[in-house]
Amino acid sequence: MSDSSSDIIDAYDRSAGLLARQYDALPSTCVLGPWLDLLPAAGRDDVTILDVGAGSGRDGAYLQSLGFKVVAAEPAAGMRQEGVARQPDLHWIDDRLPDLSAVHRLGLGFNIVLLSAVWMHVAPQDRARAFRKLVTLLKPGGLILMSLRQGPAPDDRPMYPAPVGEVEGLARDHGLSVLRVTTRADIQERADVSWTLIALQLPDDGSASLPLLRGIILNDDKSSTYKLGLLRAITKIADVAPSVARSLDDGDEVALPMGLVALNWLRAYLPLIRAELPQTSTNRGVNGLGFAKSGVRSLIALGVAAQELRVGATFTGDRAAALLAAVSDVRRTLIDMPMRFTTWPNSQQPVFAAAGRPTRLKGHVTIDEAFLAAFGELIVPGALWRTMLRLGSWIDPILVAEWARLTRLYATRQGVDLPPGRVEAEMIWLDPSRDVSIARLAALGLRDRSGALRCVWSGASLSAETLDIDHALPWSAWPCGDLWNLLPSARRINQHEKRDKLPSAAALSKAQEPIITWWRQAWLGNPALRARFQAEARVALPLQASAAEEDVFAGLQWRRLRLAQEQMAPEWPGPRQGRL
Repeated sequence: MSDSSSDIIDAYDRSAGLLARQYDALPSTCVLGPWLDLLPAAGRDDVTILDVGAGSGRDGAYLQSLGFKVVAAEPAAGMRQEGVARQPDLHWIDDRLPDLSAVHRLGLGFNIVLLSAVWMHVAPQDRARAFRKLVTLLKPGGLILMSLRQGPAPDDRPMYPAPVGEVEGLARDHGLSVLRVTTRADIQERADVSWTLIALQLPDDGSASLPLLRGIILNDDKSSTYKLGLLRAITKIADVAPSVARSLDDGDEVALPMGLVALNWLRAYLPLIRAELPQTSTNRGVNGLGFAKSGVRSLIALGVAAQELRVGATFTGDRAAALLAAVSDVRRTLIDMPMRFTTWPNSQQPVFAAAGRPTRLKGHVTIDEAFLAAFGELIVPGALWRTMLRLGSWIDPILVAEWARLTRLYATRQGVDLPPGRVEAEMIWLDPSRDVSIARLAALGLRDRSGALRCVWSGASLSAETLDIDHALPWSAWPCGDLWNLLPSARRINQHEKRDKLPSAAALSKAQEPIITWWRQAWLGNPALRARFQAEARVALPLQASAAEEDVFAGLQWRRLRLAQEQMAPEWPGPRQGRL
């Protein structure tokens, strides 16, 4: 962060209370007036808005009152504190331009990005980068609404000139159209200040990477299924663990931990190898598979199941040695084969790249953030990553269908007769089983020790007969058995009220204290379980800071919002009064 950026943020911190009162004295309908007819119809809860430099939360609260979901990004701690106190129902986040790195880690796409009286604080040398970061957050057809201040800066807050021509040029460079430019006098009646309001739109033509994906999946020549395996491994990261993606500052690219790509590759291929389903045009089983060397063969001989290759799992002895060797072999195969030969159309330029040198590991292994990062990184184009984030649930079935077709084709060439459905059955992604036994044991142990066990949703006292273990984010929406997602609940609530619904933002916020108390009592007091809890949270949730309980809860709230956005899952408002 530059010195000037620090000065600007410090100025807002010092005057946060006064500025918040001034902001709230102006009605949002007046501030946003020239844009109101561009907003989607009120009540559209599939619309998500990012308010950059949200200040007191005035505009975000108004937009949320229309039924939209609003993420309020505010870098000044004092202003953010004022905003949280005034508008606690907004989704607040500490982030700033030009990077907006914390927002990018959420994996969300936005219908509207609002910058009300913000752009004049962005240094001119940072504006091209800041604009690119904003555009990459937009959904197809999304809007950027930006107000530009014209006039001298106040003594206490540094500002830069904000010419409208500069913004229009940035829009052209990034393929956005200028919908509207409006000038008006200052609402606070300052004679030397005026405003230019500009509305920009990203074309609603889908994702630019869909043709690329279609070409790789359906058109590329393939003597093996490796390209499909690589795409599926990345798609699963986008679906389950998008927060591990690291945005690269020198371009529109993200870096994924190669260890996680390799683990997903193994999860896809182990069942196919065990079933002796051909994955190349010439060989069956492990024969001819470049990655199926001693490590993979040992995993198979030791009976390691695909679903065991999950974050938080621990391997020791021969199993650890086999896993390390298998991941290393897969990494080398990925670099030498599918990454090398997956190229841009009409080019020999690879789509993907490898970065970083692997770190030598030995001894016992816990699959955590450090393990996943120990094998270097896979560099993915930003546009392709965003397509997988937003359309992964559509891409995966296409990958599976083409993968199954290739496998049957290879089998026919090798004289193997496969019964209908045989290949598809082995390609089902094996998530960890829906096992809540560890949480139930922890809950009953807590009750035996303290005599008190309560439902996190209702506060009701629980017995062995009334206890259920609830997935906070329901299994039907996201099959996740991580410790942070397993909560003690009254059976009636779990089976008859919440069931397969997402907790609403309000219901989850109300349960924050009992959920964190449960985490501390059940998991964080045990060193082994604490390590697993933190490892699972770091990979699955977009944590803004540490894996402390409050940060994990914030990550749970963000993940809830992403599921609500992507799946439109029905929401549960909270327990009914008088019913346990």
